Amino acid sequence: MGARCSKFSLCWFHSNLKPSVLESSDLENGNKNDRNLWPSFSEFSFERLKAATGGFSSENIVSEHGEKAPNVVYKGKLDNGRWIAVKRFNKLAWPDSRQFLDEARSVGNLRSERLANLIGCCCEGEERLLVAEFMPNETLAKHLFHWESHPMKWAMRLRVALYLAQALEYCSGKGRALYHDLNAYRILFDQDGNPRLSCFGLMKNSRDGKSYSTNLAFTPPEYLRTGRVTPESVVYSYGTLLLDLLSGKHIPPSHALDLIRGKNFLMLMDSALEGHFSNDDGTELVRLASRCLQYEARERPNAKSLVTALMPLQKDSEVPSYVLMGITLENAASTQPLSLTPFGEACLRKDLTAIHEMLDKNGYKDDEGIANELSFQMWTSQMQETLNSKKHGDTAFRARDFATAIDCYTQFIDGGTMVSPTVYARRCLSYLMSDMGQEALGDAMQAQAISPEWATALYLQATCLFSLGMENDAQEALKEGTKFEAKKNKN
Repeated sequence: MGARCSKFSLCWFHSNLKPSVLESSDLENGNKNDRNLWPSFSEFSFERLKAATGGFSSENIVSEHGEKAPNVVYKGKLDNGRWIAVKRFNKLAWPDSRQFLDEARSVGNLRSERLANLIGCCCEGEERLLVAEFMPNETLAKHLFHWESHPMKWAMRLRVALYLAQALEYCSGKGRALYHDLNAYRILFDQDGNPRLSCFGLMKNSRDGKSYSTNLAFTPPEYLRTGRVTPESVVYSYGTLLLDLLSGKHIPPSHALDLIRGKNFLMLMDSALEGHFSNDDGTELVRLASRCLQYEARERPNAKSLVTALMPLQKDSEVPSYVLMGITLENAASTQPLSLTPFGEACLRKDLTAIHEMLDKNGYKDDEGIANELSFQMWTSQMQETLNSKKHGDTAFRARDFATAIDCYTQFIDGGTMVSPTVYARRCLSYLMSDMGQEALGDAMQAQAISPEWATALYLQATCLFSLGMENDAQEALKEGTKFEAKKNKN
């Protein structure tokens, strides 16, 4: 397949896309397609950051406690035009420069569209600074507690809950499950109105830092006993954020749990949401919050199960976040709605059941015209075995036995006697059904390598990218798919 793939820019796309989720070291800031890829982590000079922030001007402070805080966050603009957020620590916060650099580099290796990513640091003399992507659309605290024109919509609150759970799941999977003082000020909104988790809370505690700056009423009970943050403590804090989303207020967990036990959960709900959510959805979110707030840490769910619980609750998934948030995009061109086929719509919704039904119904008609040159000897000796593995794979796929489908389709592909974009598409969906997003993405790309203008392959790539938390790339794949669809319909 490698020789065939080399004809297409897909190979470049494949080799550059995977690191954006897994590693930052191979990424460059921009490319010939002008995609906004993340820069690799780098060390900045103090003078460059001083210039970017206007000499650390008080007018550029964006952290909630202003100059009074021991560690202050500034908005800045680099000489290359990139907006950044710069956290300047108290001079005594990190006495060990090596520890600071090691910790910053570790957090700086993370790259996800669910995070406001750490892109650099500065360690000169007594100065310790972190540099992150700048998020221009305020904090969750501002949108929930101090809104001006309209309260946050229910669909957006559910999206915040999901995206935050996905951020925590991503960090856990990368060995960074601890997050210090998770609260509504740590959730930031990017240029598209999507919520992201600030990377600053992922740094291990500095000498003068506190894991919980909020008052004791919101602190995990085990932290009060031991002074240590655990992954379960982070889930407890996530539970307090669910209460924030439900109520539009910062309610102490003990008070909320009293209402829940008394079956008065509707008293928890934000009055501004009245008539805009179903009781079933509200009940489900309250139940999830109470599980996160269990006194015994071992009884709380993990990040992966939070994501699983929140996925079915999502509303208006096709509506972009900036629309739900009432944010005007600077780039009006990106607001144009896509004209999607039913299959494309299902991929946008990440409706795997609908995708399965359509792939099954479509059969192999899209494989027509794919060249499979076989000698007579190959036909007689290997062909029957290859066809049998595909047939068994199709039977398993139809029966939703996706593990068997993966095994049988893999035998067909490894046989090497035939190429079929549909088999790759079917194995791609089987991987998605098995929570194997990276493998699924590889198959969707191989399907396009065989059939370069097959819209189905692009739509499946979009679903894979959505599942990997890469919204921007997923939207690009959807756009490409619609172009191929339009071109096919003209012919």
